[in-house]
Amino acid sequence: MTAVQRLRSAAVLSPPLLWTVVFMFVPYSILLVYSFWKTQYPIFVPAFQLGNYMELVRDPQYLRVLLRTLKIAGLVSFFALVLAYPYAYFLVFKVKRPSVRLTLYMAVVAPLWVSYLLRAYTWKTILGTQGVLNSFLVSTGILSEPSSIFLYNQAAMVLTLTYVFIPFMVMPIYAALEKIPPSLKEASADLGENRLATFLKVTLPLSMTGIVAGFTMTFCLAFGDFIAPFLVGGPDGVMIANVIASQFGAALNWPLGSALAVVMLVIVLGIISASDRFERLGAGRLT
Repeated sequence: MTAVQRLRSAAVLSPPLLWTVVFMFVPYSILLVYSFWKTQYPIFVPAFQLGNYMELVRDPQYLRVLLRTLKIAGLVSFFALVLAYPYAYFLVFKVKRPSVRLTLYMAVVAPLWVSYLLRAYTWKTILGTQGVLNSFLVSTGILSEPSSIFLYNQAAMVLTLTYVFIPFMVMPIYAALEKIPPSLKEASADLGENRLATFLKVTLPLSMTGIVAGFTMTFCLAFGDFIAPFLVGGPDGVMIANVIASQFGAALNWPLGSALAVVMLVIVLGIISASDRFERLGAGRLT
């Protein structure tokens, strides 16, 4: 590589590397350092100790919140997958006109251009006591008066988060299905396999990379969400991100909040690493 080529490479790589260092590596490093400090209200004292992490182990409420967050994120990812895969399959293999396919695809992607807060607040108005759902049930005589059971619970959170994050499940699955050569399905049919066998032996394995990518993105986004619990979750819907926000805010306990954030970051990185390894193993078996 000549000197000119090295300069060009440095000029191209320097901005993203600088951005990564300044806005990712430095903040995460500060967060890690703070997690070992001690709180002596109203200040934080530098000290290398594991008291903040031990507090997370000693106090069962943090484990309960973490398990609740994992459960909600898992349910959101599962329901998003159940809804997104048939939709993406329909678009790729059943819709023949490209214009119609693009329109239906954009119908899922377009909500990403709308404010997240607005999309989440929409479900609060739908599920509320004066919302569309209660109004419909009262007008049809199913309920005698508006009910509050549809809002401020974990079911409302799962519904809201599934709606908000389902585009992140549809997009990778759609991309994976679109890459499957039609000749493979035709060859399977020529060998006497029915549609179900073709799907299980050809389509599903070849689309697994999209499923894993979509599940990972949806899970990680739902795992770190704190707006939906605030709008539709209620006391039983507090998630780990809400606890972290309260530690940095009202509780004024940055070291403990940093320890929680580090634990959360480790879990997310572990999920991403496992997803990457699963994709590599799946790709190796298919080649």
